[in-house]
Amino acid sequence: MKMKINSKDFRVPPGKAVNLEKSPTHVAPVYKSKKQYHKLIEDHVESLSLLQQLHYASNRYALLLIFQGMDAAGKDGAIRHVMSGVNPQGCEVFSFKQPSTEELEHDFLWRTTRRLPERGRIGIFNRSYYEEVLVVRVHPKLLRSQGLSDELLDKKTIWRERYRSIVDLEEHLHRNGTRIIKFFLHLSKAEQRKRFLKRIDEPDKNWKFSLSDTHEREYWKHYLKAYEACLSATSTHHAPWHVVPADDKENARLIVSQIVLDALKALKMTYPKTTAKRRRELKSIRKRLCGKAYER
Repeated sequence: MKMKINSKDFRVPPGKAVNLEKSPTHVAPVYKSKKQYHKLIEDHVESLSLLQQLHYASNRYALLLIFQGMDAAGKDGAIRHVMSGVNPQGCEVFSFKQPSTEELEHDFLWRTTRRLPERGRIGIFNRSYYEEVLVVRVHPKLLRSQGLSDELLDKKTIWRERYRSIVDLEEHLHRNGTRIIKFFLHLSKAEQRKRFLKRIDEPDKNWKFSLSDTHEREYWKHYLKAYEACLSATSTHHAPWHVVPADDKENARLIVSQIVLDALKALKMTYPKTTAKRRRELKSIRKRLCGKAYER
């Protein structure tokens, strides 16, 4: 079976109001067996590796991948499997946890802006500046602890202004050669429960689980509303969100990898052209290497 994944099927159109309760967390898989899944993901990884080499050599763009989702949505696994064939020299992954004291002394975009990828490289944010309009919105006490003035804490304007700051930043990055792809891994509450239980029951997964995970689960509906508002306000032509059904981990990884492949192919990259002067230089070097003095 030839795999058919259309990236546009998962993209959030600019200005569209997102309703996650009506968005599927599971779709028909594009693979028929585990064996076929492994073959498909291997093909994707190989293609991605070749494109990443070209991306690195052409040095024209930077690529930023942003992963968001509920706890246990599969962000770590998607990053690990999809990017497994990428040369570490051309890729960096950053996981953003609770802000440090130093980070809280700066604007909410400061700590992530410092980690943006250089041209020719791929940067991956496992969670991101979007936490500042998600977890902080669900837990207002976190916002109050950031030392902001009362004027900036106005509930009527703060989220709209933060969305605007994010959109402005992403538009600026796009204008200057950074291409941004954003993934929301859409997990059902029932599937999250299954994964939490698996983390408890399997000793090698115990480290992934903490009591805070179950605590955040109590705010499920609040998070859905925060994500809906965020996705609706910040999915743009230059930095689109993709809502990826995540109940099937393997299928989600195939969808993510296809979207990344499509984004890289759209850059229409080429290897740097060799000048006439450089070709003469290479011929001269080759001639010396083929001489008797270099045979031993």
